Amino acid sequence: MRAQVVIIGAGPAGLMLGRLLELAGIDAVILERKSPEYVLGRIRAGVLEQGTIDLMDRAQAGARMHAEGLIHHGVELSFDGDRQRFDFTQLMGRHVMVYGQTEVTRDLMAARQAMTIYEADDVSVHDFDGRPWVTYRKNGVTHRIDCDFIAGCDGFHGVARASVPPTAITTFERTYPFGWLGVLVDQPPVADELIYAHHERGFALCSQRSATRSRYYVQVPADEKADAWDDARFWDELRSRLNPESAEALRTGPSIEKSVAPLRSFVAEPLRFGQLFLCGDAAHIVPPTGAKGLNLAMSDVAALADAFIEHYVDSSLAALDGYSAKVLRRIWKAERFSWWMTNLLHTFPENGAFGRRIQRAEFDYLAGSVSAQQSFAENYLGLPL
Repeated sequence: MRAQVVIIGAGPAGLMLGRLLELAGIDAVILERKSPEYVLGRIRAGVLEQGTIDLMDRAQAGARMHAEGLIHHGVELSFDGDRQRFDFTQLMGRHVMVYGQTEVTRDLMAARQAMTIYEADDVSVHDFDGRPWVTYRKNGVTHRIDCDFIAGCDGFHGVARASVPPTAITTFERTYPFGWLGVLVDQPPVADELIYAHHERGFALCSQRSATRSRYYVQVPADEKADAWDDARFWDELRSRLNPESAEALRTGPSIEKSVAPLRSFVAEPLRFGQLFLCGDAAHIVPPTGAKGLNLAMSDVAALADAFIEHYVDSSLAALDGYSAKVLRRIWKAERFSWWMTNLLHTFPENGAFGRRIQRAEFDYLAGSVSAQQSFAENYLGLPL
């Protein structure tokens, strides 16, 4: 088999890239190690920046998103119960949309008409410094695809980045000493917008999946086990970290999913190796505090899709040659914002009383400065693609 582009990974990044290339008439095959059902079973949050919303429309996959997504015109931050709402419409004239990453994946799956090969085992990339080709095994038979380019959209543990010689890549990483214990519950959300809370006992987040399903998080040690928390313990802890009005309004119920997610910052440089390009979680990881993970992956593939289109339409390599430097500039800005939010809102016992006073001063400055609020809103809403 031959294709112009082979995309490894059928998460939202790989599916979006494949769909954009498909609409441009570029032959792109997607290889995915898992089944469609498994892919759709990955439950992830989804706060969509305007750039991601626009990209879904460009992919002709946005109809259900517009019908079911929840528009949020602001967020609330609190510090020891003191509350501050940030009105995105007033500050920047834009908004975000809450729409689950699983639903984004489902919509892109439904929109795609070109070839996606699921349950492709033992995917390997070859000769990406010259004339690349990819092999995979399906139903016990090994297949080969010759191609012009390979796009690695296969996540942090995927084969694409792992295939790069260690001497050719530099990685930057910070692992945080805590994680988020998350609970999904079939109850209306405690508020119409997200609530980020700092408390001396730790961070908490009130978010939502729909008007009737909510997702709540509390900061826990990195090695904490979800099964150590029964529902009653979780709800009591969450209430203790919220402002009194939110705690009183919280509607609880049996958890339908409970898990602990670690927090990590990670960036690989560069993101091009001959004819192999890295996108999404294969290239970077951000803490979820700033709601940047999915959006950053989408900005990667938007840039890469445009570069492929420029190459095949205009016979130009300029955008492909500039891909890594271009997206890394935006990646590091998103990493900075996610790091800043994580440091503001979580407890770091090792920083002591001085560190917590600095956090309080940062919150007070943010609450009292329109310029600081505009900067916060600009970053939360998403920098230009």
